[in-house]
Amino acid sequence: MKLVTLKKEEFKKFAENHPQASFYQTIEWGELKEENNWQMVLLGLKDNEEIKAGCLLLSKDTPIKKKMFYSPRGFLIDYQDKELLKEFTEKIKDYVKKSKGIFIKIDPYLSYQQRDLEGNIVENGVNHKQAFQNLVDLGYQHFGFNMMQETLQPRWLFTTTTKNRTIEDVMKEMDPKTRQILRKNERDKIKCREITEKELPLFKDIMQHTGDRRSFIDRPLKYYQEMFKHLAPSGILKILVAELHTKELIQELKQELNTIEKEKQEKIKQHQEHPEKMNEKKYQKKLQELDQETKRLTTKKEKIEKLQKEKGNIIPLGGILFLIYGHEVLSLVGGSYQEFMEFQSAYTVHWEGMKYAIEHGYERYNFYGITGIFDEQNPLYGLYSFKRDFGGQVVELIGEFDLIVDKPGYLLYKMAYKGYHKVKNIKNHIKN
Repeated sequence: MKLVTLKKEEFKKFAENHPQASFYQTIEWGELKEENNWQMVLLGLKDNEEIKAGCLLLSKDTPIKKKMFYSPRGFLIDYQDKELLKEFTEKIKDYVKKSKGIFIKIDPYLSYQQRDLEGNIVENGVNHKQAFQNLVDLGYQHFGFNMMQETLQPRWLFTTTTKNRTIEDVMKEMDPKTRQILRKNERDKIKCREITEKELPLFKDIMQHTGDRRSFIDRPLKYYQEMFKHLAPSGILKILVAELHTKELIQELKQELNTIEKEKQEKIKQHQEHPEKMNEKKYQKKLQELDQETKRLTTKKEKIEKLQKEKGNIIPLGGILFLIYGHEVLSLVGGSYQEFMEFQSAYTVHWEGMKYAIEHGYERYNFYGITGIFDEQNPLYGLYSFKRDFGGQVVELIGEFDLIVDKPGYLLYKMAYKGYHKVKNIKNHIKN
């Protein structure tokens, strides 16, 4: 077998149908990274004309005048096949060595062991422990079974299976509270729409407000513009924004109030005409219930009317950037405005993403990163519990590995970044 540089079309065909397909292993992602000082190459291990393994491989110069290499969510290979992995490893190692590389970093899109909704290991479930061992045996250095914020890409995910399932099937698995919120949001005229490139400042504003609230530094507007330019034309990227339609909601509330008033007047009329046929206690209780509902809806209408006056007929509440590729619809980043948190728009936007996955036959909806810590006392437990309430399963990925090509260079590289083994010190360098 030979290691060759693949043409874009043949890599695309191979990558998008691979079991470990990821948007990180796309030409579009590589071209985006090329605008940020990375170099991209598409490599494939061919047996005659058949591609047995491949990867998008990125490289970048380092302060020690040598290159680091990174195959994000790579390689695309059967890790269980040790002989195939060995041959690919040897050949790609030679390629990197000739290219003056120090090491190759990989973080395979491969689960380590199957887990359930609550994060418990599934007894006799699917696992890739042999794949893990194969990598270690072949000299790949594992960075450990890290938690959130300790790896370049999340090692822990939460996903919901969507293939061959109906919207009703998925809704049945949700927590009752989540179903209730989704139905309430629908009644409250909270709707989602896909935004255009010109509207990216709106999404950036949402993310900026979210970052300020949650104490993280958001990407600059240019980052979203570059992502949109490279990923949107091929359909990989979609950004949905949830909006409150105040005019429609006010109209709906008026109709509800009219309906209640009609019911009340009808009850009063019946009581006046035939008091002997009505239970007085039940009659008074019903009037009280109708009055309470009238009061509630009136208060709500007044509040929405005030919002309409201040913010207009359509008010943006929040949004999510989705990446659609391979076997999944993935929620990469999202946020919402603090002043409109009560509308819980995140539920609606995620549900739109899930419905898209169901309707278009994708295997799963990926809520993306969670901490991997399932202790209710953990400060970030709410991130997991929110996603869990949609139904699905925890996914534990196999983790990060370094394949060292130049040992002296690798030591110098680690020294240059003072604690490279902790990753945080180089995270910005790799992602920018």
